[in-house]
Amino acid sequence: MKTPEKEKVMRNVFLILLLAIFASNAFTQSNLCLEDFNYVVKRITNDYPGYRDKVNEENIDELRELEMHLRQKLNEYPDSCYYYLNQYAAFFRDRHLRISVNRHNKKSQKDKPEIKRKFYKPDLIKIKSSADSLEDIWFGFRGTFALEKQDDGSYVASALNFRNYDSTQVMFELKPSGGNQFESTVYPPYRNFQPTDGKASMYLNNKVLELHNQTRFVRQSNDRVRDFAFLASYMPKHPNGLNIFPKATYLSDSTFYLRIVTFSSDMAKELVTKHWDEIMARPNLIIDIRGNGGGQDNYYSILADLIYTQPYESKGVEWLATEGIIADWEEAIAEGRIKEGGMEASKALLKAMKENVGEFIVHPHQEGDRVVKRDTVYPYPREVGIIMHGQNASAAEQFLLTAQHSDKVTIFGNENSAGILDYSNITPHELPSGKYNLWLPATRSGRLPENPIDNIGIAPDIIIPLEPKKQLFDRLDSWVYFVQRYLEQN
Repeated sequence: MKTPEKEKVMRNVFLILLLAIFASNAFTQSNLCLEDFNYVVKRITNDYPGYRDKVNEENIDELRELEMHLRQKLNEYPDSCYYYLNQYAAFFRDRHLRISVNRHNKKSQKDKPEIKRKFYKPDLIKIKSSADSLEDIWFGFRGTFALEKQDDGSYVASALNFRNYDSTQVMFELKPSGGNQFESTVYPPYRNFQPTDGKASMYLNNKVLELHNQTRFVRQSNDRVRDFAFLASYMPKHPNGLNIFPKATYLSDSTFYLRIVTFSSDMAKELVTKHWDEIMARPNLIIDIRGNGGGQDNYYSILADLIYTQPYESKGVEWLATEGIIADWEEAIAEGRIKEGGMEASKALLKAMKENVGEFIVHPHQEGDRVVKRDTVYPYPREVGIIMHGQNASAAEQFLLTAQHSDKVTIFGNENSAGILDYSNITPHELPSGKYNLWLPATRSGRLPENPIDNIGIAPDIIIPLEPKKQLFDRLDSWVYFVQRYLEQN
């Protein structure tokens, strides 16, 4: 039989053990964070092409103080490691240089506790359509689900036949917050069904349900074609701001329109090739690159051909040769991570780096500064209007720089581009913990230091005096018609 004294002793021992385990875990986490931080500092100091341009006698003490401050914070708050790592990267004011969560780290995923998915079997007989209730079967772009009211007034959405969810799996929950508004808890598959809080609203006499900044649903009817038409044509009050829909169409006998939302694929080439005759039959062309965050320069080459008018000087890039970058290339070549067709060029770059350690070099298989002279100046299009905005970055900005050399081009917008271009060709480097990646540029633009773009951007030639649209879907808007009228009256 245990005495009260023994029980007290055992409780104290248990508490001490818990505290020891907690302290050990916190110490381990802190060590991992500091190890990641030291790696980031070392790689940026030694291998970032912008370090020499951005760190000087005037700010070196500020940078050292920041390092000391962040190390102290990492010791105190190791669970905020991601935040403090990015705070260090932010010092260099280069949005290509950043820290991201490593979602492909197998060790991290293995150690991560599995999120327990929630399930709820709806009473389909009980659920009936009601003008003042959400209870019903709802239709979305990826399938159908049931929304059932609970005793506490909240609602549970459970999948019936919805992509990426099992049958009866809970997709989201809603709690009324007044009027047509709701607090939402969503369980998205792309976050391993981890709950995410947000807001939702009902519109059009409770026929449309919007999850703010995500997606929308309509009540299911007996006509699936009608439901899809309703869903696709509804204009959300809370769009997510992603202009992901390419488009090619004629606006009039005088003007053709292209929306190119990325330079990460052959989208531009495919659209221009498909509509070549229509483009060449009209004096005006509008190229809308809103939503285009960049990609690779080669993917806009067909657009550069279309708008070309005269030879111009193009600034190339310089690659920084350091021991760390050389080791990265050697590892990539040894592990076969070089894209097909790129092995010869990679080996040539590696050889040049080894011969010029500590210097900037021009890639042996790429051109540096050069004069661009194309074979053809097309008579049509005669006038080209490019629509841009503040989210255009990287290769999209390089396209704007290319377009500025053409006598055909006028650039339209209401703000400068993002200003993320001077240091490019970024690659991820896994940090020692495996939890994060350091995205590190490898090249510096030949425009520097005379003509920087970072944190400045590229200004439009003509300011559009109309309100911008947050999201376009596959539609035209007032900006397009403004540019059309401008070109057709010019």
